[in-house]
Amino acid sequence: MSTDQKGRDAVLSDAFPSFLIGLREGLEAGLVVSILLASLAKAGRKDRAGSVWLGVAAAAALSLSFAAVLTFTSAHLPPKAQDVFGGAMALLAVAFVTTMVFWMRRASASMSGDLKAKLAAALGASAGMLVFTAFAAVAREGLETALFLWTTAQTAHDKSGPAVGAVSGIAVAALLCWGLYHRALKLNLARFFKVTGFVLVVIAAGVLAYGLTDLQESGAVGGFTSYAWDLTAHLDPNAWYAQLVAGTLNLTPKMTWLAVVGYVAYLAPVMFFYLRPAAAVVKPKPAAQRAPAAQVAQSAPAAPAVPGPSRKPAPRWALGTAVVTVPAVAAVAVIVAVGPGSGTKGGQTIEVSAASCGKGFGDLTTGEHTFQMRNTGDVAAEVYLLDPSTSAVYGEIEGLAPGTTRPMTATIGTGTYAWRCVPNGKDAVTSGAKRATGSGSSSTAVVPITEKDLDTPLEQYRAYVTDHLNELAGYTDTLKQDVDTGDLAKAKQDWLTAHLAYNRLGAAYGTFQDWDGKIDGRADGLAGKVQDKDFTGFHRLEYGLWHGEAAATLAPVADQLDGDVHGLVGDWPKQDFDPADLPLRAHEILENTLQFQLTGDADYGSGTTLATADANLAGTREVLSVIRPLIQARDPRGLKQIDAWLDRFGTAVDGAKKPDGTWTPVDQLDTATRQKLNGTLGELLEQLSVVPDLLEIRKAT
Repeated sequence: MSTDQKGRDAVLSDAFPSFLIGLREGLEAGLVVSILLASLAKAGRKDRAGSVWLGVAAAAALSLSFAAVLTFTSAHLPPKAQDVFGGAMALLAVAFVTTMVFWMRRASASMSGDLKAKLAAALGASAGMLVFTAFAAVAREGLETALFLWTTAQTAHDKSGPAVGAVSGIAVAALLCWGLYHRALKLNLARFFKVTGFVLVVIAAGVLAYGLTDLQESGAVGGFTSYAWDLTAHLDPNAWYAQLVAGTLNLTPKMTWLAVVGYVAYLAPVMFFYLRPAAAVVKPKPAAQRAPAAQVAQSAPAAPAVPGPSRKPAPRWALGTAVVTVPAVAAVAVIVAVGPGSGTKGGQTIEVSAASCGKGFGDLTTGEHTFQMRNTGDVAAEVYLLDPSTSAVYGEIEGLAPGTTRPMTATIGTGTYAWRCVPNGKDAVTSGAKRATGSGSSSTAVVPITEKDLDTPLEQYRAYVTDHLNELAGYTDTLKQDVDTGDLAKAKQDWLTAHLAYNRLGAAYGTFQDWDGKIDGRADGLAGKVQDKDFTGFHRLEYGLWHGEAAATLAPVADQLDGDVHGLVGDWPKQDFDPADLPLRAHEILENTLQFQLTGDADYGSGTTLATADANLAGTREVLSVIRPLIQARDPRGLKQIDAWLDRFGTAVDGAKKPDGTWTPVDQLDTATRQKLNGTLGELLEQLSVVPDLLEIRKAT
């Protein structure tokens, strides 16, 4: 491949994510602006379009100024602050869009006779609302786009890629909204208000869900790992159709319970009140009963003149200039105040390359620092700020591309620090050490994990699985015999024994490669669902046993299940196992439990998904037992919290049993019990989510 072709491919790969975000954010903002402009045009009040464009200009100026601040200073928003900001802006936008929709509905409901004249009067009295609605719609998307582009530009191979993608995406969104605008002008006015209001309510519901997810991701609101659905195994979130739905409706293949509840709780009542018939309005008197306008004018007493200076409204060019210059001036002030060289902590630019590491590393004082990490080499590199005596990591950047600069924020306490640079394919380089002066404590350091550190836990886990796979094979032998002899009542009992034995192995995150789909796969995504020929394993047998299928029909299913289990037993010693997957499995097992067992999606008739949840809990405990020493050495307090929530979830599961000790089907649980199970497991997942980061294999050692 030629150098020019590689360059073009790099631009396209860097441009595509920015194109999608430009299209997505442009559509969300443009739909609102298009409907506003079309409303004014239909009402014959195009003179009020300036109010809308004034709000758009103010939002654009604010977004561009914000981008300038991000680009030309070392200041940046931490990820949590970005999420809180985005969530707050989303909620604000929903509030104003909802207000606008109902205001438009009331305005149209009050019209009689000359519809355009009445609407024009209503719109004319609400210019401020038009300005702010347009501003809120565009500002939220513009600020998010600025953050996204600034972040992607730091790692882009070609700086023009993100800009080309974003401009292209915004241009396509503008064309789509232009088409909507001109199509709207040809619609029946009453139908136009009804349809566009309906669309806005649906969009606002999606924006609300998006905002709630942002707040959850920031940690301001809990439940970020409590998913109502997760279709990412069947739908590619990056596919064009998924991006289109996400961009217009903010419905994604993976959504939390809070986002879904917020979506429905907003959409259902708002749509109900919006679609219900409008209240009757008082009809004006017939013309014959009204006094001529001239008589009214003659009979009405003249208002006394009030002397005083006359004030002309500010010219439109002055308002336009103000909304553009004020954010620009503010941005310049911020850049001057906190930019590099202003004396704030964060002015150090640290150079990274295969030849040297840490050039520019100056004297340190305690406190929070933002270092500008610049890769002057010819390959990507990983960079760590660490204690050179222990290799404990205080900050890191992965994949710092050649010729790019990215910020790293770290809290420095009294102690010794150095930089370690690990260029791809080359030896690590460590800078000279610096001792920080002053008082204060540092952020918590993480002692890096190596593959060698995970060798012993991995061997212990493999031995555990090997022993219990042989046990599982014995259970499926018995289950096969039950079905072959026609004893289906006993087969139901032995099915549960075998199924729980399989789930206690911790089958998550690709543990058993393709065997897992054969042995414990679900019918989701299969064309024929439960009747599909590729639906095999425990759940296929479960469906047949609890739906009255004959033993002769189920015998081949049981035979195949037993054969697949024995196939796994023989294949397991030869399977490669990535040590880095072990810490992930501690979280993934119970994430699957929340997604499939506690929702009942994995119940094909036995009503035993709570028993499976209990088995998954046992599998999680086993995984944690082999990596426990590594967690204990790095975060003993966090490990204690994990243990406490493991016990709480176990108690919640046991409490959902029937008095006779059998398992209650999930759909028969009362609301309080289901909420307790979901809430407890959601918090447990929050605690477990730190394990993969804590035990991530780093190149810092």
